[in-house]
Amino acid sequence: MLKVLKLVIVASTLFASLAFVIQDDPAPAKSSKVKTVVIDAGHGGKDPGTRGRVTKEKDVALAVALELGRRIKEETPEVKVLYTRSTDVFIELGERSAFANRNNADLFISVHCNATPSSRSVRGTETFVMGLHKTQGNLDVAKRENSVILQETNYKQKYKGFDPNSPLAHIMLANYQSAFISSSLRLADLIEKKFQSVSDRDSRGVKQAGFLVLWRCAMPAVLIETGFLSTPDEEEYLGSKDGQEEVAESIHQAFMAYKKDMDR
Repeated sequence: MLKVLKLVIVASTLFASLAFVIQDDPAPAKSSKVKTVVIDAGHGGKDPGTRGRVTKEKDVALAVALELGRRIKEETPEVKVLYTRSTDVFIELGERSAFANRNNADLFISVHCNATPSSRSVRGTETFVMGLHKTQGNLDVAKRENSVILQETNYKQKYKGFDPNSPLAHIMLANYQSAFISSSLRLADLIEKKFQSVSDRDSRGVKQAGFLVLWRCAMPAVLIETGFLSTPDEEEYLGSKDGQEEVAESIHQAFMAYKKDMDR
């Protein structure tokens, strides 16, 4: 009887230990849906982009892109950050999306600055996703950004005869990116909200237009117009280190919120 009792005690102890081990075993880590992000600094090299009195779009875009990438890597080191350019070089529009596709990116963020020849007082941020332009203003922005291809060799062959000056050509582009429109709009909305809450910027909202740089992205993609270099106070802000860091932080916080949503 004593032997039986000892066996029962040993068995009970062993069972309790196993139960504790099983209960204490942590659940496997959930895989993130945002593992690789490509940050695209608009323009570069022989293409300065739009200009202010002393500021060039290509320089502001690069400074913001590098600072954004630094912040993402610092807070989420598990996320792979890649740049379409990290220096002042010219990159063709088609190569930017192709680079993101080759690297199986989960997100594409293109950084730009805006301008208008008709006013020196228009200000604010805009975030675009690929789609059908609903206003002449949206079309004008897309035409200006897409005109970069005129500096590329054999652009008609590369872009299937696309004419950056044709409204019809931009409408045709709207058929692309449809698989990622919901996620793209979600990120764009977060970016515009963070511009308002983090840096108290005027938001001109989330918009759609046909951008060649977003055309063939096989992932959610946005194009951010960080402000107007044609407006003196916005040019001063975007040309300053503090302004560039604030812009990067706004986008960074939007990225973190987007990643959190996607990983749920």
